[in-house]
Amino acid sequence: MAQDIIINGKFLRASMTGVHRVAFEICNALADMQAADDPHLQGRHFEVWHSADGREAARDIRLPTREIGPLDSIPWEQMTLPMKQDGRLLLSLCNIGPMLSANAVTMIHDAQVTLSPKSYSLPFRLWYHLVQGVLTRRNRALLTVSDYSREQISKAGIAPAERIHTIHNGVDHVTRKPADRAILSRLPLGGTPFALALSTTQEHKNIGVLLQAFARPEMAAMKLVLFGSTGKQAFLDAGHTVPDNVIFTGRISDGELRALMEEALALAFPSTTEGFGLPPLEAMLLGTPAVCAPCGALPEVCGDAALYADPHSAKEWADTLASLAADPARVAALGTAGKLQAQGFTWRNAALQVLEVLDNIEGIRPHQQQAQAA
Repeated sequence: MAQDIIINGKFLRASMTGVHRVAFEICNALADMQAADDPHLQGRHFEVWHSADGREAARDIRLPTREIGPLDSIPWEQMTLPMKQDGRLLLSLCNIGPMLSANAVTMIHDAQVTLSPKSYSLPFRLWYHLVQGVLTRRNRALLTVSDYSREQISKAGIAPAERIHTIHNGVDHVTRKPADRAILSRLPLGGTPFALALSTTQEHKNIGVLLQAFARPEMAAMKLVLFGSTGKQAFLDAGHTVPDNVIFTGRISDGELRALMEEALALAFPSTTEGFGLPPLEAMLLGTPAVCAPCGALPEVCGDAALYADPHSAKEWADTLASLAADPARVAALGTAGKLQAQGFTWRNAALQVLEVLDNIEGIRPHQQQAQAA
């Protein structure tokens, strides 16, 4: 059954985040299948629609794209997109979509707005609660990125669990860009071992526990490298003390991040809640151990191939990282186990799972059976 499906391209107007990464990669996995006339598509044809301010980023999408006017940003998503939809199915992959669209499927990545309200502004929280409340009543199905998120979205009263389908993220994108190792000489690493972590002051990301851990004397011979656009002053303004052995990279490229991940002793990820958790799995695929808090979807995603530390104990984080630095054989063993764990998460698998949901809501046989029959 041939069917045209629109993908909501509002994410193309913003800088890359983990949520936007999911949209980019699922689009490109579907593009590869579309180019190969893959039978799993069941004759469906996907096209990404975007506003004028998403034109530049649309060049990185391998699916066909279409610029639709007028308006941009939220007004474009909430008014232009549903007005031009003309009955076609709309797939939104970044937490919200147009409230006027009933023939739609939306991916809600997590329930963080409810679980960690201090991480978001009040207007942001109110907007998400409003839009997601409407979408859960009107959409034909909802997607999310982990069984943990599915459970939490249901517990938060956003939507019943039976309407939510888990689509695990892929992680194979991290191997596509070559490592830009020049960053290793640009940063003041001084040949010392370092742990790598995301630079953000969002409360649920819990980077404060790492700052406290690296202020401890047993961490004097190690550095903490925080990657991302959030700088030192933002942490100071938020009331954190930043020890001297913390380095801020600023915004970096995918190649630079890969180089840091490959060189790091470990990727530290102390989030108190997480819908999926891409960075630990990215590091694991590159052979670098991940040390995580045993919270949210992190145990589901990382399994027994990662180490875990109490999100509220700076001493436990310091002890865990210091013990790794003193045990190269353990680092190597964790690197091997992590790579095996991460290899099971691919964007093709994610795209196939999306197609299976579409098969189910359209009343078509599951695509695995159809492919076998072909």
